[in-house]
Amino acid sequence: MIKFNGINHLAMVTSDMDATIRFWRDLLGMRLLAGLGHPGYRHYFFEISPGHMIAFFEWPGVKPAVEKDHGAPVKGPVVFDHVALGVDSQEALWELKDKLEVAGFWASEVVDHGFIHSLYSFDPNNVPIEFSFGVRMAELGEKPVMADSAPSEIASEGPEPQVNIWPKVESPTPDADRRVYPGLGSELFHGTRK
Repeated sequence: MIKFNGINHLAMVTSDMDATIRFWRDLLGMRLLAGLGHPGYRHYFFEISPGHMIAFFEWPGVKPAVEKDHGAPVKGPVVFDHVALGVDSQEALWELKDKLEVAGFWASEVVDHGFIHSLYSFDPNNVPIEFSFGVRMAELGEKPVMADSAPSEIASEGPEPQVNIWPKVESPTPDADRRVYPGLGSELFHGTRK
């Protein structure tokens, strides 16, 4: 089975990269690791923690999202609710709350969800952000909990991946056919796109 090692990056959208840099790099303290672009297009990556990033495309003509409470149901097309970023201490939640509020950003109260304590806010693009400190994450990892009063039949199968659900790969891609094609960003390390 494939072992995932985290989220490499989440890709968001902004119409104002400078305001986005000021928030994510200068207010939250995330390093700006890479910047790609040309007139009419930018794609910048901010380091959440080693190997984990949040990225923003800057596209002319886009507008900030309509502000929506985290987790509040909506109707119609939707693909995203909020970004939840882990912090390493309870104190970090209070530090973030103070920093956000003094900078003029709304910040919620700290909320106890049983296994995490969370603080909620929005970035300049109205990207909903949750900052979470895991107070019982180790316990949850050791003993997953299904507290849904009416879980679906599939959810009731348990926490572990079920085998023999999807077709098995009978003909893997041969080594001779495995090519990696250059894309935007290859110039960061190769000088030019090859």
